[in-house]
Amino acid sequence: MKKIIFRKLAQDCTKFFLLTIFTISIIIWVLQAVNYLDFVIEDGHGFLVYFNYTLLSFPKILSRIFPFSVFLAFTYILLKYETKNELIIFWNFGISKIKFINFFIKFSFIFVLLGLLLNTLIVPLTQDKARSFIRSSDLDFFENMLKPKQFIDIVKNLTIYYEEKTKDGNLKNIFLNDKFSENEFQITFAKTGKFQVNNKKKVLILYEGKTINSKNGNISEFEFSQTNFNIAKFNTKSITHRKTQENSTLELMQCLLILKNDEKNQDSSEAIKIFNCSLNNLENIYEELYSRLIKPFYVIFLVAISLLFILKSKIDHTFNSYKFKIYLFGFLFTIFLETSSKFISINFLQNLFISFLPFIFVFLIYLYFLNAIRKNT
Repeated sequence: MKKIIFRKLAQDCTKFFLLTIFTISIIIWVLQAVNYLDFVIEDGHGFLVYFNYTLLSFPKILSRIFPFSVFLAFTYILLKYETKNELIIFWNFGISKIKFINFFIKFSFIFVLLGLLLNTLIVPLTQDKARSFIRSSDLDFFENMLKPKQFIDIVKNLTIYYEEKTKDGNLKNIFLNDKFSENEFQITFAKTGKFQVNNKKKVLILYEGKTINSKNGNISEFEFSQTNFNIAKFNTKSITHRKTQENSTLELMQCLLILKNDEKNQDSSEAIKIFNCSLNNLENIYEELYSRLIKPFYVIFLVAISLLFILKSKIDHTFNSYKFKIYLFGFLFTIFLETSSKFISINFLQNLFISFLPFIFVFLIYLYFLNAIRKNT
């Protein structure tokens, strides 16, 4: 019978956790998806790239909401049980409060494993996959972004201007400014032009125009009756390089070992093989590993905070203020959890201490439970 009532409470907490995390995450995902429309409106990517990128951002949202959802789910269910006098069932069956606490601390390890799986494997994989869609995008929405009598610079180092567009898709009086570097550029004028796809690459065919080249102050020009301007060679303004958060956990750990063993030579062949593996990026690597491997263990402490509800009965005249303090403490600690990665530095001992904090917090609150139960007894 004891196993049945424990199972029922655990199921209620799990169901409400799933409801909470997916509801909040979907709301955030929809709001974020609206902001990601810039990929189409300003950066020239197609709707397929936009859809894939926004879809693959969902696991990252789940990981950010995960600790808060755990705290909210457990506090809500335990408070509900206390309000409906259902916790009395546990005490009437001879279940001590310390056994109740031990069960839920053990149960919280399931959520720790879920958090580790999400942070160490799923999120880095989906983030890298999402970025790959941008890297491989050929700006298939580029043509629709052009507007008559407007200077358009949605791609890097290229500015396009034209006066009007005919019904058959021809552009009239085109101006192109292709900037190679600070002292090198190419300006092209053409009477007409039209977009075409050659060998799966988008090109702008220009007719009757002139090209002016400038290199280190030297000016040259030539006229043409027809020439192809390759749009596919240009990159979007969106960030396409691989970020540290998109490296796999295994890559980051390997990089850390390489840099630790070869601190004087950060350009070793082993380090070069791994993206973002350098001493200059060491702090970001520590911070990313902390977020993936350590932060999920704070879930145990958040569950322990929710268990504070069993220490005081609802008939106590201070229960409402006690309830408020628990929620306030939980919310403030969730904020601390999100900002704790900012304490990470290149100092290994400092990082080691911060990494032990979740276990220190759990130990301290467990001592508090023992002391509070002993006093009540």
